[in-house]
Amino acid sequence: MVRNIDPKRFGLHHTRQLEQSGEKQFTLVINRKSRIIMKDGKNILAKADRITEKIPGAVIGLRTTAPVCSKTQKLLAENNVEVCPCSRSRNSG
Repeated sequence: MVRNIDPKRFGLHHTRQLEQSGEKQFTLVINRKSRIIMKDGKNILAKADRITEKIPGAVIGLRTTAPVCSKTQKLLAENNVEVCPCSRSRNSG
């Protein structure tokens, strides 16, 4: 079961969306249209480090509606952050 977690618990900004799907499985959620570039990837890794400082052995994932730059995908994969694209809801009107 997926539940939302208070990001302040890990020293993250209160506007970040963080989900927990298991005892040590966390997912950062980014819901935007603009591409995730290398600078964003480094920020994501910093957030992942903050979580793993509090919970050693935590598995961090990223769920996003935005396209992710291929170099950024490689950086995140090398640092064990799994990128999971999710579909964006579209209004037909």
